[in-house]
Amino acid sequence: MSLDFEKDVADIEAKIEEFKAKNPEPTGSLVKDLNRLELERVEKLKETYANLTPWQTVQVARHPERPLIRDFINGLFSEFIELHGDRLFGDDHGMIGGFATLENHRIMVIGHQKGRDLDEKIKCNFGQACPEGYRKALRLMKLAEKFHLPIVTFIDTPGAFPGRDAEERGQAEAIARNLLEMFALKTPVIALVTGEGGSGGAIGIGVGDIVLMLSNAVYSVISPEGCASILWRDGSKAGEAANALKITAKSLLQLKIIDEIIPEPLGGAHRNHAATMKATRKTLLKHLNSLAKISPKKLTSRRFEKFAAMGRFK
Repeated sequence: MSLDFEKDVADIEAKIEEFKAKNPEPTGSLVKDLNRLELERVEKLKETYANLTPWQTVQVARHPERPLIRDFINGLFSEFIELHGDRLFGDDHGMIGGFATLENHRIMVIGHQKGRDLDEKIKCNFGQACPEGYRKALRLMKLAEKFHLPIVTFIDTPGAFPGRDAEERGQAEAIARNLLEMFALKTPVIALVTGEGGSGGAIGIGVGDIVLMLSNAVYSVISPEGCASILWRDGSKAGEAANALKITAKSLLQLKIIDEIIPEPLGGAHRNHAATMKATRKTLLKHLNSLAKISPKKLTSRRFEKFAAMGRFK
């Protein structure tokens, strides 16, 4: 699937597919012609992705083929044991987690799950967790703290579910409780924004000692469409809102909201899952090793100071 702004790339890829269909085993000058088309594709991808607007970045972050948390679990970790339920209401499929192993690190993995096909998306509520999802996440975090295991969270949600039933079960309280408790966790926490990081639904599992973002992910207090509908009563101005929100990884690194950007392969993570996993694994291991050397008391004080320092005041 190609995005609107990738039309030139899609045209070249169509030519490559047509060429391969006509010449399944190219030789001689045909090989040179194919290489020329491949080089043209790479150059066009570089040109396109070097100049993405914030709104185009949002579209990449939402790409249906972008890796989801189960892709990261399968690509990064071994011995994953999924845990279910919040012990209060039920099991939210929009938030998953469990024990896992990353090389020599035994950790707790928690994150939003959007779902890949329509049935799974409906089951997972399109990655919009309910209160029981955030309470399950907190239960797993406290379990990790009990066993002195570091926590890695994967953020990919348009926002927490805003429906009436979620509000009746205490959506705002569940997210607020997570924020409070995460600041006090006496174990390392790494938060990684892999796609969309939307509103309180994202920050509900985003209080980390280290906050990372994939280079084409977005992270914001509200979706561009939501912002546009509030400010201008016009959702079609989402692109203008995206520019104003400073929603991209580059902007958020400059503002010191995040700590590091994990580079995606050329053309976005959706084009090469394996390369995305390789870069993510390297970055996670680096920070897991460094955080392991810090005492629990120092971790909590640094975490609080980190978030308290965010923002600019006049």
